[in-house]
Amino acid sequence: MDTFERFKFSVDLSKAIGKAGLSKPTYIQEHSIPHVLEGKDVVGESSTGSGKTLAFGCGIIEKTLRNQGLQALVLTPTRELAEQVKNAICQFSEGKGLKIIAIYGGVSISPQISALRTAEVVIATPGRLKDHLQRGTINLSRVSILVLDEADRMLDMGFIDDIEMIIKSCPKKRQTMFFSATIPPEIDKLTRKHMNNPIKVSGVKHVDPKKLKQVYYDVQRGMKFSLLLHLLENETSSLVMVFCNTRRSTEMVVDSLKMNKMDAIAIHGGFAQNKRTKAIESFSKGKVGVLVCTDVAARGLHISGISHIYNYDIPITPVDYVHRIGRTARAGEEGIVVNLLCDYDHDNFSRLLREYKSIFIIEKIAVPTVKRAPIKQSQNTQRGEWSGRKPNNRFAHRGNRSHQHR
Repeated sequence: MDTFERFKFSVDLSKAIGKAGLSKPTYIQEHSIPHVLEGKDVVGESSTGSGKTLAFGCGIIEKTLRNQGLQALVLTPTRELAEQVKNAICQFSEGKGLKIIAIYGGVSISPQISALRTAEVVIATPGRLKDHLQRGTINLSRVSILVLDEADRMLDMGFIDDIEMIIKSCPKKRQTMFFSATIPPEIDKLTRKHMNNPIKVSGVKHVDPKKLKQVYYDVQRGMKFSLLLHLLENETSSLVMVFCNTRRSTEMVVDSLKMNKMDAIAIHGGFAQNKRTKAIESFSKGKVGVLVCTDVAARGLHISGISHIYNYDIPITPVDYVHRIGRTARAGEEGIVVNLLCDYDHDNFSRLLREYKSIFIIEKIAVPTVKRAPIKQSQNTQRGEWSGRKPNNRFAHRGNRSHQHR
């Protein structure tokens, strides 16, 4: 049976799932929910947009009792993801009326302290949760379900010590679930240390090429921005995300797009929280169609309706690529990932292909004839975009013919 009925959810949860318009479980849901409901520990290797929140959330909703104190704890790397997870669990538990709160830094701690007195489900960032533990304003002694969402991101952000402290503050007898886009050695170590014979489920290895098309262009450095502009102007798209590796590159791209009358907005790690929130809101509501960002700025960002991902810079680590592409082709929709390569991207691209050669199909597309576009001048662009250096042609050995990388 290829529907949610096979899981025999409660009437309230089944109604909420139907109300959300969901009829068919995703891969990660289909293969993890039975174990989640049985109370087993689960390690889910699954990227953004795969349906993992419902995968672990169904267990929280079905097992958490009213007026019995804090019973379920979900850790997330960012405040945005904490809010999104909270909203999703609230949506699916509407008929049960659970007291669900999100706690994170950057806001007053006093309302959180008050809300924690009656909370039954808490979604938290590690830093703020550690603060509450040290203040004695949260009690984890009744936690029976512990979830680490985007676990690899939390480790990348340096939360390992906080996570260890939090896990040790929870009862040893509990259900533990880790969901992560990749399973690096650090996650493996945490798994062995804190989990009991976990069931491992991988959804990353099931990227449907019919739903998610991945392509790359090998372009001269001085024409990279011009190609991006050409594609944005000529491709039919809804919301678009353009990823860069640095703040400077992000600012150059967004300023150059605006110079060429392209409606775009940027976020990066240097943004104040209110400015970042305003930019994300403008993009998610479709007021601005193109969001240019760094990986750090996009952590925990979940926005529906993204049709295209452009990698203006190829990420240094393959895991960042997985997180980037997980923002399109969500919930059964189609998406396109476009990688723009010049000489300085080839090492990163080679690393990516080695890591996921058996999973991803990335097709080479011939570079079209493109008019050179004006670009926002800076010291960086003088040394980079306009340097005139010829690209390393290791990915151009087959001329202009379209081919595929597996």
